[in-house]
Amino acid sequence: MTVKIKPAKGSPYARILGVGGYRPQQVVPNEEILKHIDSSDEWIRSRSGIATRHWAGPDETVTEMTLSAAGKAIADAGLTADQIDAVVISTVSHFKQTPSVATEIAHRLGAGKAAAFDISAACAGFGYGLTIAKGLVVEGSARHVLVVGVERLSDLTDLTDRSTAFLFGDGAGAVVVGPSDEPHIGPTVWGSEGDKADAITQTVPWDDYRDSTVEKFPAIRQEGQTVFRWAVFEMAKVAQQALEAAGITADDLDVFIPHQANMRIIDSMVKTLKLPEHVAVARDVEFTGNTSAASIPLAMERMLATGQAKSGDTALVIGFGAGLVYAAAVVTLP
Repeated sequence: MTVKIKPAKGSPYARILGVGGYRPQQVVPNEEILKHIDSSDEWIRSRSGIATRHWAGPDETVTEMTLSAAGKAIADAGLTADQIDAVVISTVSHFKQTPSVATEIAHRLGAGKAAAFDISAACAGFGYGLTIAKGLVVEGSARHVLVVGVERLSDLTDLTDRSTAFLFGDGAGAVVVGPSDEPHIGPTVWGSEGDKADAITQTVPWDDYRDSTVEKFPAIRQEGQTVFRWAVFEMAKVAQQALEAAGITADDLDVFIPHQANMRIIDSMVKTLKLPEHVAVARDVEFTGNTSAASIPLAMERMLATGQAKSGDTALVIGFGAGLVYAAAVVTLP
């Protein structure tokens, strides 16, 4: 017998209601990195555009950074924690496999019995989380969803690796997604290219630690040229597809917020997409480094705080990284 299931009653659309971020107190200039590698400030800046990054101290854990960013996002949305129905956290640097850090965050925020789970999508994690949140709101499983990208990549940085020692930073960025009567989060263009998984990876898998001879803590390594070519050429195509999926052109954009991986990648994408001069481009990587899943919401927060962008602006966001994975969408800024 076929039973008629009652349809879900969600919102027609979803939108970002608020944004918040946390950057650790310690600012680390390139000079500090140069104590460990044979290079120069000029070389690091020319290769990456990075001048400084933030590294977390002992008390600035993944949990504490998340709580700070989340609290700001919830307040910015004009809500209280007990109005959050689901918590989605993207991270690759929370080293406890289970339980998820999201469950602790929901409890400590005072979000009651909110659904809570972690995802692992590296630098595309914010886009993945945003897509999940939109689906929950529209489907009706949640009215308000907290999405956080948080990383302590300093824990996974090999300071003696000349190709990656200068790249990574720590921080947390959060948004709250809620109901809307009009579309303010466009269709997501996302996917993966697992045949390129070795381009960015962890040096030592956790199960190797069963072997007592493994002494060095794992770090992130990457094939720089492979990642650069893929990001510049393939991700520009994905960004263009996201514009088309939203039914707009580059001329309709106010803001471009790509993953803050490398200034050269950002500038190359701007050129390939032929973005008009009026489009404000996030270049937070200069001061924050590559914070993986946290980079897009952190850059979004900085642009709104500094006046580079304003509430209601139309923005294209795209994240891409280890996997290799990617996610892009057009959004209205909160």
